[in-house]
Amino acid sequence: MSGKGQACPCGGGIFSQCCGRYIEGGEAAPDAAALMRSRYSAYVLRNEQYLLQTWHARTRPVPPLTEDGVKWLGLEVKRHETAADSAIVEFVARYRADGRGHRLHEVSNFVREQGRWWYVDGSFPEKDK
Repeated sequence: MSGKGQACPCGGGIFSQCCGRYIEGGEAAPDAAALMRSRYSAYVLRNEQYLLQTWHARTRPVPPLTEDGVKWLGLEVKRHETAADSAIVEFVARYRADGRGHRLHEVSNFVREQGRWWYVDGSFPEKDK
């Protein structure tokens, strides 16, 4: 994503000072919430390389990770809890696909290993009902 002063897709401010530091700048996210926000931004930007680099090796899927025709519309972080070297981040992401609006409600699991946070997996509370 180029252009100084451009808004960050996660809604957290200016891209270069927000998720851009992690996605393009090579800086490690300081906590699971920042990593989750940067991963959302990477989905918006269709940056599969970053998504794979931040996915824990034991659960990392095979690409492709992004889908054509999906337009991400916004992110709301509902909860962030950290305990030692693990964390959860609950969020709702809105998107449009096939001309319809959708919500992705996920409770994501993260671990910290060797000083870095990694996305492990997630559950979907609305599908569990």
